[in-house]
Amino acid sequence: MTKYIFVTGGVLSSLGKGITSASIAALLKQSGFKVSMLKIDPYLNVDPGTMSPLEHGEVFVTADGAETDLDLGHYERFIDATLEAKNNFTTGQVYQSVLKREREGGYLGQTIQVIPHVVDEIKSRIYDAGKEKDFLIIELGGTVGDIEGLPFMESIREIRHALRDKVMSIHVTLIPYIAAAGELKTKPTQHSVQELRRIGIMPHMLVCRTERKLPEELKRKLAMSCDVPEDSVIECGDAASIYQVPMNFLKEDILAPIAKHFGLDSIKPEMDEWDNLVKHIVAPKDEISVAFVGKYLGLKESYKSLTEALIHAGAHLNTKVTLNWCDSEEIEDKGAEEVIKNSDLVLVAGGFGERGVEGKLQAIEYARVNKIPYLGICLGMQLAILEYAKNVLNIEDANSIEFNKETKNPMIYLIDEFMDQSGNTQLRTHESPMGGTMRLGEYPFEPKKGTHLKAAYGNDKIYFERHRHRYEANPTYKAALEKAGMIVSGESNGLIEAVEIKDHPWFVGVQFHPEFTSHLQTPNPIILDFVKQALK
Repeated sequence: MTKYIFVTGGVLSSLGKGITSASIAALLKQSGFKVSMLKIDPYLNVDPGTMSPLEHGEVFVTADGAETDLDLGHYERFIDATLEAKNNFTTGQVYQSVLKREREGGYLGQTIQVIPHVVDEIKSRIYDAGKEKDFLIIELGGTVGDIEGLPFMESIREIRHALRDKVMSIHVTLIPYIAAAGELKTKPTQHSVQELRRIGIMPHMLVCRTERKLPEELKRKLAMSCDVPEDSVIECGDAASIYQVPMNFLKEDILAPIAKHFGLDSIKPEMDEWDNLVKHIVAPKDEISVAFVGKYLGLKESYKSLTEALIHAGAHLNTKVTLNWCDSEEIEDKGAEEVIKNSDLVLVAGGFGERGVEGKLQAIEYARVNKIPYLGICLGMQLAILEYAKNVLNIEDANSIEFNKETKNPMIYLIDEFMDQSGNTQLRTHESPMGGTMRLGEYPFEPKKGTHLKAAYGNDKIYFERHRHRYEANPTYKAALEKAGMIVSGESNGLIEAVEIKDHPWFVGVQFHPEFTSHLQTPNPIILDFVKQALK
């Protein structure tokens, strides 16, 4: 039977519930258990797909095409697994389902209430995510006491009442250090636990975020005041890398109280490979620099999967990947050479809209002309085609219809009809709603022989990567591009998936998002090959 570990947060947000959850899951996975994870987001949005990356951070895309919270990316990277749409849900999705069922007569005329109908829907989704697993780790977004989180707290309480010893509650909290007093303070944690108790949930374990080491006396005080065993007060200090957290938890012997709670023998994870990779991150042999060109640099969480993918590649190459953050609008003001100079590699990330496009085009031209290894992702590939068309093919008005609907040379265009990830026909126009018209999820592609793409991915004929975009490279211009030296190196059912330049040491653009399939233990092939170029 599935065992459930609920992770809640108290005192304040951004304490690292996601990394805590992922670290525990990684330790259990490396111990041989079948583990999955679930993120519950209490906001009313149906999903984060239409939310600003500067407010919410990155939108992570699952293989089955769901736009989800960025924490799902952490989960996949830590447990080296592929998650699904069911591994993340929001208040918006819950109420959408309940109201749809009510309109269809599914409740047989009952008065629909938060308890039991909304809570039952939440419980059903939790149980579904845990099917055929030994452990399901569930992270509840927000902070204990938030009004929007109360239905989820009630769901946790009811599941715990029903399953008893198959449920464990872990509370992530803050132990602040007051410099003026020279003391660590436990009172915020005590109040947070009191709020949990008021709701009807008793934590079995405290994970204490702290900037200072917790004395044993303070741990005993927390254990007594919060009514948890002393060995279940776990110190969680700042780490040089997020991937160090599982190793730190091992030192705190976090698995002992988990095993005891669930009546298991001692849990012993195999962490040698993980530990070695972490050492390469913390104390690498080599160092390279990447000019990371984007326009959402005000919140670097907007590119979380991509920055982590570069770390994964570096770990496998025993190399620190230093990011030179290059704002594309700054490039427009100062020029590409001034902003990018002294970088070993150039990467142009994805994005939506016309802002900052000119700066990205300048960065691409700089990498092409100066023979600097280049990787363009999504919009970064599309703009590589535009730059080549303008400056090599001399098509002055070459453009994307995303930026100019009236362009006479639409190198990048909108496909009116395409097959989605489920095999269903989708129609999309300029007027289509933002949230339902993108090519989302995992699609196959076939790399061309003799290309960097083929060399990176290996010998299999068909590969799969994830997408998140509306616009496509126009195959009408394929022959002209290839005649001029830009080859189409990857295709998917007639759609252009990747391009390369023949007379360049390494210049690759991909329509898909390779960062979504990169994990610490299994880095993405094209990103790994990209980083390798700086070491030659």
